Amino acid sequence: MKRQYAIKQPSSDAFGWWTGIARAIADAGKDWATTDGLVWLHLLKTVTAALLALGIAMLLELQQPRTAMTTVFVLMQPFSGMVLAKSFYRILGTLAGMLAALLLGALFAQQPELYMLGITAWMGVCVAAAVRYRHFRWYGFVLAGYTAALIGIPTVMQPNGLFLAALTRAAEVAIGIICSAAVSALIAPRRSSLALQNALQSRHVDFTAFAVKVLGGAVERGTSERYFADLVDEVVGFEATRAFAAFEDPGMRSRSQVLARLNHEFMDVCARLHALHQLRKRLRDNQSLQVVQLTAPYFDELSQLLDAHKERRFDSSDAARLAVRLKRFQAMLSASMRATRRPLESSEPQCLPDFDTAGELLYRFVVEFIRYIDTYASLATNHNPARERPPVRYVSRTNGFVVACTFARTAAVIGAVSWFWIATDWASGGLAVIGASLTCALTSSAPNPVKLALQMTVGAACATVAGYLVTCYVYPAIDGFPLLCAMLAPVLAVGVLFASRSKTSGYGIGFTVFFCLLAAPDNVVVFAPDLLINNGIAIVVSMLVAVIGAAVVFPVQMPWLIARIEGDLRNQVTLACTAPVAGLAQRFQSSTHDLMHQLRMLLPQRSRRHRYALRWMLVTLEVGHAAIDLRSEIERAAYAADVHTRWGGSLDRVTRDLAQLFEQPDKANVERAQLSVRAAIRVVQQVLEAVHTDREKRHDQQRILSCLHFIRTTLLDKNAPFDAR
Repeated sequence: MKRQYAIKQPSSDAFGWWTGIARAIADAGKDWATTDGLVWLHLLKTVTAALLALGIAMLLELQQPRTAMTTVFVLMQPFSGMVLAKSFYRILGTLAGMLAALLLGALFAQQPELYMLGITAWMGVCVAAAVRYRHFRWYGFVLAGYTAALIGIPTVMQPNGLFLAALTRAAEVAIGIICSAAVSALIAPRRSSLALQNALQSRHVDFTAFAVKVLGGAVERGTSERYFADLVDEVVGFEATRAFAAFEDPGMRSRSQVLARLNHEFMDVCARLHALHQLRKRLRDNQSLQVVQLTAPYFDELSQLLDAHKERRFDSSDAARLAVRLKRFQAMLSASMRATRRPLESSEPQCLPDFDTAGELLYRFVVEFIRYIDTYASLATNHNPARERPPVRYVSRTNGFVVACTFARTAAVIGAVSWFWIATDWASGGLAVIGASLTCALTSSAPNPVKLALQMTVGAACATVAGYLVTCYVYPAIDGFPLLCAMLAPVLAVGVLFASRSKTSGYGIGFTVFFCLLAAPDNVVVFAPDLLINNGIAIVVSMLVAVIGAAVVFPVQMPWLIARIEGDLRNQVTLACTAPVAGLAQRFQSSTHDLMHQLRMLLPQRSRRHRYALRWMLVTLEVGHAAIDLRSEIERAAYAADVHTRWGGSLDRVTRDLAQLFEQPDKANVERAQLSVRAAIRVVQQVLEAVHTDREKRHDQQRILSCLHFIRTTLLDKNAPFDAR
């Protein structure tokens, strides 16, 4: 009997198990590639660029190839656009620093005291300007400062070699710039433009989801405050990313102004949403439930409209479809609100101000959202309506006291180290001045410069130890550039790894920069471990002096200095009440967000002081926007001055008292502002009665009344920070 054998098929359970394992591995790989994998890619590219710069500088027989290597570590960034932007400003800063060193050398060739006084003043001015002009302009000013120190200080006692040293240093820096840019752009480049597009999509989706909750009344006060605080960082970060994305992509460069307008329009939409949220909260607190019920259908309809477009991949076609639906909603909104309003005119006239204000704020939010969505939709088309509008410029503000304190702190540290060098004729004193200059420059924009300087000091101390070991035991045992690269790569990679982590970045920066300055090889390697140790001690001591200076000489977190920035934030209302109306909304929005971003960097998150500053920012945006709207409507209603003699004076008094309130917030100024607003409301109501038969003029006066009523509700809000201390 012939035996039959059946071929056993794998069970579906086993097949599914293997499929699940494969899918899990693939998901883990994708997750690693988008998180730690990016860190390792940046590490590989940075070390490669540094060794390439070292090799080219050695091949050209430059005096100090280590300078080219140091340039790479200071310059390298994860995105190619960041490297290109940084390179551009580094070139400008290097040229300025080289010219400053040559000029000071020509003026004080035989006078080292005056020469170092000039270097100290130049460093102080450059670091102060770097704090005033932030982002990548900061880097240009910083480079202009410490490049002069790097060029001039080693030759302060040998002025005849200053010109040659300046040219050589410029060549070494140029090699580092070229190698950084080439490696970043050619080896697995990470495009800033892609990051910007992803940020646009995710920001819109997150904001739409939040707007749906706000319109539905499902957001508590604390949650909304934290969300609007996070939006400050997103707005400022988007502006910085837009600036350096233009360096790498011609398409992004041609659309840079459109993106700037999109960011401004996003700020407008956020401000309108916050005003809506605050008004509805105040209506509930004041028991104006009838107005809440009458306006609820409009909020719900808009909420459903936005909720239908909350896909994670929101592209230009989605934006175009949403814009069409929003325009339909806008077209019917005014007529529907008027129909809902008519019964109130006879039955509940006291509810009319609240109803009109809610309707006006809702209408303005829809208008701003449509403008934002139209610009978003046009990003993928050739025709862009945003290009036909006046250009938008992001305005940053820095308090003058902050700039002055930065100058004084930098000058005090560098001046003290320079004086000690000249007084004691310290052999390593020149390098100590360079170390102090680098520390003051690189920590100037840090929210906590003391912490960053301490981390850099520890990194420099570790670099001294590592440099001693490499000089004594590695360099004598190797021969040839390939073996040199193999020995240096692990040491440099450790520093880059620490520098890539936000909590340990100071250790990595201090290690990589000062390891290159102390122990990176030159064409002719000098085995002098005693000199290396002395130089290392000099650098560490000078960095400790910088730490003490940052902690003692006008520290950035002084209460009175933070109070000055808070005062600048409140004074934005003065800007909204007094500056020319043309382009005022742009300047007001961007500078307000910029000031709040500075406070968020200085104040501990979720601290009492941070919450206090955040409340001031939100009420500043509320009143500032209302004041700008009010002044715009007043300009269109100039005819009212002929109708009522007190028209102009009453409204001017409102803006004047609002500015006074935010400059000096106290109970007396709050009461004065409330009185002026009530008086202006009575005047506008009388004008409204006089022009009631003219539809356009009637609508003008109703819009002005809505602005005044919203300001009044803000002044009466018990949660407003006017009396908080």
